[in-house]
Amino acid sequence: MEARAQHLHTYFLFPFAVDKEAVMQDHQRVWAKQRLWTAGLDEWIGDHAMGAGSPVPGKLGRWQRDPFRRFDMDSFAYQDMVFFHPFVRRVFFDVGEGIAGEEGAPENMLRVYSIPLAHLGETGRKLIYYAEDSRGRSASVRVTDLRLFMFANGIGILTIGVEANDIPVPQALWINEMMRKVYPSSGRQIREGRVPCRMELRLEGGGEPQVVAEERFTRCVMRGYLPPLSRLITELLYFLNYAGQEFEPLLDERMTVYSYMSLDPASVEPDFDQSEEYEMLMARFLYVDRWGEGYRYDSEFTREAMRRQVYRRWAHQGTLYGFSSYSNVTLVMGRFDCDEHQLREGFLVHRMFMSRYYLQAVVALFYRATLLDFSERTALVSRLLSRKFGSYDITEEDTRMVTRLMAEVQLFSNYWYFSELANKDEEMEHFQMQCAEFRVPQMKAEIEQEIEKLNNTLERIYQQRNTESINRLAMLSMILGGGAMITGYFGMNFGREFERMFFAGEQLTAMHYGAVIAVTLMVVGSILFAIFLVASNWNDYRRILLPVKSDKLESLRRTAGFGEVPEEEKPE
Repeated sequence: MEARAQHLHTYFLFPFAVDKEAVMQDHQRVWAKQRLWTAGLDEWIGDHAMGAGSPVPGKLGRWQRDPFRRFDMDSFAYQDMVFFHPFVRRVFFDVGEGIAGEEGAPENMLRVYSIPLAHLGETGRKLIYYAEDSRGRSASVRVTDLRLFMFANGIGILTIGVEANDIPVPQALWINEMMRKVYPSSGRQIREGRVPCRMELRLEGGGEPQVVAEERFTRCVMRGYLPPLSRLITELLYFLNYAGQEFEPLLDERMTVYSYMSLDPASVEPDFDQSEEYEMLMARFLYVDRWGEGYRYDSEFTREAMRRQVYRRWAHQGTLYGFSSYSNVTLVMGRFDCDEHQLREGFLVHRMFMSRYYLQAVVALFYRATLLDFSERTALVSRLLSRKFGSYDITEEDTRMVTRLMAEVQLFSNYWYFSELANKDEEMEHFQMQCAEFRVPQMKAEIEQEIEKLNNTLERIYQQRNTESINRLAMLSMILGGGAMITGYFGMNFGREFERMFFAGEQLTAMHYGAVIAVTLMVVGSILFAIFLVASNWNDYRRILLPVKSDKLESLRRTAGFGEVPEEEKPE
């Protein structure tokens, strides 16, 4: 008897970091009059309606802003938002103009976009995600959702939703394992069939098949430090120039898998969901492995890991939730009434998978992506400043760079980051398990510690420089003050013959000329020494006397030398 998946619904989540400074430099027409990143996103993405040569806008449609518009009790917005704390609703829901803040503008710093696919059904066409490997294995699934989350800190998450019905379980596992690949880690992976040798997004039905994007991985070369990203990703992100280093992937060669699979009860033995074989299937599903006998890894090791990574509140009904560093899965047996949740209203487990659990998965991945981006930027800032630490040759631009990074870390900690998103135990437990697997709390603590150390280093450098400046000022004051004291002492306390001999000049003696020359040399020497001190340390005094406010945004990644951009691939 072959186990069959009654319903497979998977979202492949691709997190990436946009080099905001580079994009704002390359597209100054959009951001010339405004400094806010989110304020220019709609216009910037709209400017690429033709896709800069990509076939996606012409064949599928362009990315369109897709905020929540309805907020009545039967709307998706109401049903999704009601499960989260009020402060979370303000942050992680794109409400467009539907809910205004105190000044009449939306409060959230998030933009959600989608490429609508419903219009394809009107022409009898559907978008297919196809993959095959070098051993002749292949699979096709229908793409049902293309969604893009763009956050104010430059992090983006592309989600590709696919669905299939009534397919063998081994094929469902192969789909999840192979279609998540965005580049091979070696040519050997392609030859051994561990990475697809061909991937396509194509339109089928209502005429001849039409390829929208294709990747064969025939020539994979590192570009600077960036991997050879699949054309399926770069074509969908047509408004970003990957060759121009406007964005970079934040994980490895795989997308994160967020997946739901419902087994057909008729295709397995009775009580299969309470058996060891069900646990083995869950392990294969959770760790995004292919079908095989038994556990993919050592059985004791796998069982121990699953005790921590599998949520079993509803295990008596055959419903298991699993979380790993690269997956978030839901495994159920069939479709049924869940207590008073009637099946005619939609299967409850799948509804939750489509709504609040989906958002929680996006938020957890956003946390991980942001912290990974902070790790890179902190390392780059430290690298750029490392050669200056010994000589204390720190400029105002260096200070602004560190300050800007510190401000963004603080914004993330105080605005974006919540250890508790939802107001119900099950949702909160799901989110905390996913964050634990993503190592979010540990990474956040490490980043905050690194930023604090970087700030302390700068403070020590500036304290040393200020001490040196004060010492120079004290020396100069001592010299000038000493001369004033000497002249004052003699001028106020000695007169008559002494005054006539040294100061009045009534008797033009050698002593008079000697005194004039000595005082002149002392004054000129003091002035010259003061000029020398100021000139040789002009950088310290210039920022006090002539403060400069720089509005120029420089790309940290480009400055750090992530490889040269070919002239023909540079953005216009």
